[in-house]
Amino acid sequence: MRRPALILMATATLFIGACDLGDSKQCPRDTDQWVEYQLFMGRSGPDGDIVDDADWDAFLSNIVTPRFPDGLTVLDANGQWRGSDEKIQKESSKVLIIFVPKDDENAEDLIEQISTEYKSRFEQESVLKTVGKTCLAF
Repeated sequence: MRRPALILMATATLFIGACDLGDSKQCPRDTDQWVEYQLFMGRSGPDGDIVDDADWDAFLSNIVTPRFPDGLTVLDANGQWRGSDEKIQKESSKVLIIFVPKDDENAEDLIEQISTEYKSRFEQESVLKTVGKTCLAF
């Protein structure tokens, strides 16, 4: 993503606004409370280059998976934002979704490492991150 206000900003704003990061949320029976991270990662570079499938697969294999080997989800997405020139910018994106146990003290740092590496490697201005608590069961 090239701008902080890019992919599905209205949706992300609603998600963050509804997010309760306190410990007051009770989960239904047979579920546990986990933390959900979503990273929205644009695939367009500043010079019109594209993060192609091979680049993405290498990033996923070498950067993301070693940090979260227990599992994750990747979605293809299309996003847009208004650039500083007031024009609507559009790009294809990847949405990375990772669930971690609520007491995982390393997860936030690992997520930040992924975001920082993606921005550096693919010359991205930003990566949109959402964080929320959720109840889940396997």
